[in-house]
Amino acid sequence: MSYELRHKARDFAQALLPSGKKKLIHARNFAQQMNHAASAQQTQTHWHLQQWWILVAGMFLLSSIMVFSFTRQIDPTKIEADYLRQVDPQIYTLLNGDILTPPPEVNENLVDDAIVQAIILEKKYNDNNPTVVMAPSPVTVAPYDEEAGEVHSHFDTSMVDRKWDRMNPRYKQRLLMVFKIMKERYNYDLVLLEGYRSPGRQNMLSGNPNTTKARAYQSYHQFGLAADVAFRRDGKVVISERDPWAMRGYQLYGEVAESVGLTWGGRWKSIHDYGHTEYKMPGLQKTAEMAERLTTEGRLMANANPTN
Repeated sequence: MSYELRHKARDFAQALLPSGKKKLIHARNFAQQMNHAASAQQTQTHWHLQQWWILVAGMFLLSSIMVFSFTRQIDPTKIEADYLRQVDPQIYTLLNGDILTPPPEVNENLVDDAIVQAIILEKKYNDNNPTVVMAPSPVTVAPYDEEAGEVHSHFDTSMVDRKWDRMNPRYKQRLLMVFKIMKERYNYDLVLLEGYRSPGRQNMLSGNPNTTKARAYQSYHQFGLAADVAFRRDGKVVISERDPWAMRGYQLYGEVAESVGLTWGGRWKSIHDYGHTEYKMPGLQKTAEMAERLTTEGRLMANANPTN
């Protein structure tokens, strides 16, 4: 640093010292006055300074509350727990306040491979039983929903929603409890094949009588209250009930699902939909407005929990 620059810096610092010293003395005197005014003996003589104390303390408290409100983390499980406690005490009690988190979305390639394997098993079964008339398999001509007039096809993957975010928590938490019990009690890993189904997809599928007769808002899928599942074994998805291991899994799945208040498609008398469950919500009105409301509730919970 040059001599002139050092000289200017020294002069500037010396010029600041007097004013800085005065400010420090003034601040110290003010603090002493405020401290003196805060004593109980000065209530009458220093009331105006005590008002400053109250104002400063109030502003500090308000700012602390605002900082806490804007910076604290939102607990998504508490939000969903509070919601279920109000609207569905039954599942809240079953969960014992333990809100379950959905597993990751299944890989689409695994589902495609499972579909191919299901076709092979179905063809092999039909070849070995040419004279036996069997109910259509849920992987070929999918089963018929006796109430809605619906059959579910696992082959048509166009517009399939394999996410959990539009499932209503009433149904989602019941299904997740089934997933948990199946794994812990029977060592079966479940995967979600389809949850929410859009009205457009529903109408598209209804154009094929071998797929579904239910149009938009006639299926529980539009309300986030139904899903179709399959199994994961050795890293692969297994769909077909022609696989004895999978068939046993579907039977156990149905028993567990019914134990938590779900309706299982495997109980239907005409054609069995082993991978399908739904929640027949009391008082449900099958309207577009109700579907939007129930699926929106699901999205709100999912947005609060980005892992969904």
